[in-house]
Amino acid sequence: MPLPTGFLAHQAAADLVDWFEGLDSVLVAYSGGVDSAVVAKAAHLAMGNRALAVTADSPSLARAELASAKELVDRIGIRHQVIRTQEVQDLRYQQNDSQRCYFCKSHLFSSMKQLLLERFPNAQIVTGTNQDDLADFRPGLRAANEAMVRTPLADLGLGKSHVRAIAHFWNLPVAEKPASPCLASRIAYGVEVTPKRLAMVEQAEEAIRSLGLSEFRVRLHAGEVARIEVPTDQLELFLGSATRQRITQQLHVIGFRFVTLDLDGFRSGSLNQLVHIQ
Repeated sequence: MPLPTGFLAHQAAADLVDWFEGLDSVLVAYSGGVDSAVVAKAAHLAMGNRALAVTADSPSLARAELASAKELVDRIGIRHQVIRTQEVQDLRYQQNDSQRCYFCKSHLFSSMKQLLLERFPNAQIVTGTNQDDLADFRPGLRAANEAMVRTPLADLGLGKSHVRAIAHFWNLPVAEKPASPCLASRIAYGVEVTPKRLAMVEQAEEAIRSLGLSEFRVRLHAGEVARIEVPTDQLELFLGSATRQRITQQLHVIGFRFVTLDLDGFRSGSLNQLVHIQ
């Protein structure tokens, strides 16, 4: 998405830092993606040690993503804490209907509020929700509203392209990082979310990543069916005999009964096509 004429990354970055003026302290819900990284950087510049980045760790977070988030937070300079969240033990989350993200975020914000009670009684929780997110199907936004979480990027009207421009201005290495939602987002609605299935998806995506791809998904459907989505210009890679045999063998070992390649290619949020959104 092109940036609007006249957009200045340095001015937007300054406005974002100024957004924190008047707050006592903040907890940033930090995943290591570009949105939360930019908010964490702004919070650190504005508030120093009065800002804390908080990462939720559970079986739905890939180990590679957690390691990357830890590495990036050291570069940003903000204080960091990893907390364990229990959404995978919640039967409402496990049933994996269209409100799964609501229950996930409810657990996150509940855990962050516990931190407020214990250590940061006057802190404001903030997230990396940007302006573009408000137009998408995101049940987690309802959980954020209920928890009185604030959204600096959306408040300033900053969408994804703006956020990436600010990340480049601050030389953050995630400026062009593809979106990487939690592992549960790969499991088709109605298929129970379990630690075993989350691990299967994580291992399958590691196998695909070893081919040199960075933007793709392995979707898990009922019957332990793997549906691989890659950019359409990469489809031929999987049609070669050696690659096809290697990937199918690895995914069968992981636990998938069937391995399929989606000829429509990679589409972020494609599983939402399975849900009738009112």
